[in-house]
Amino acid sequence: MKKEMTYLESVHRDGRIWGFSILALILAFPLLLCIIFNAVPEWEAMGRALLAVLPMYWAVGIIEIFTYVPMLGAGGSYLSFVTGNISNLKLPCALDAMEKADVKANSEEGEIVSTIAIAVSSIVTTFIIIIGVVLMMVSNLDTLLESPVLKPAFDQLLPALFGGLAVVFVSKNFKIAIAPMILMLAAFILTPLTSGEVGIMAPVGVLFTLAVARIMYKKGML
Repeated sequence: MKKEMTYLESVHRDGRIWGFSILALILAFPLLLCIIFNAVPEWEAMGRALLAVLPMYWAVGIIEIFTYVPMLGAGGSYLSFVTGNISNLKLPCALDAMEKADVKANSEEGEIVSTIAIAVSSIVTTFIIIIGVVLMMVSNLDTLLESPVLKPAFDQLLPALFGGLAVVFVSKNFKIAIAPMILMLAAFILTPLTSGEVGIMAPVGVLFTLAVARIMYKKGML
């Protein structure tokens, strides 16, 4: 008799299928362009370019796995890595949903809540993008959104989002939050970071926080 698959086993099966499917689609696009336009890249130049950027992406990818999976759960992590925009959108949505439901990511309830929150955010984002594209095609919405009057408001969207989340989580874990806050303030104030380096700081900050929390726990400070 065939053993019935558990929820987590089905999540890992479907997650691997969709992950490899997306990888195939991503690689298929440049391949099709080469075939359609009968154009082949200069492999030597391409190799030099990849050698310059791949180590950073491999490092960030590995760090993000260890960073986001404990926070989002298995299902939420698979869905987030497929749909993208984790730190700016999927992570805040999942954390807020689990906070409201009073569940942990490492529980089955937390797995389900996190996955649903990320799925809903992906659907809503897709609909908003579709509406925005249609409006840009039939009106001058892009001119309005890029106007100097609205730019200051759009610049504050992410700070407002993460500021609201920070108040909740920092107030609950104030002792743990002190060290990473000092690290991030020092990193951003003393060393101007590029957009690519900013993306690396999120997983670095999480790993630093885990290390500090472990030390504080061993010393009986928590």
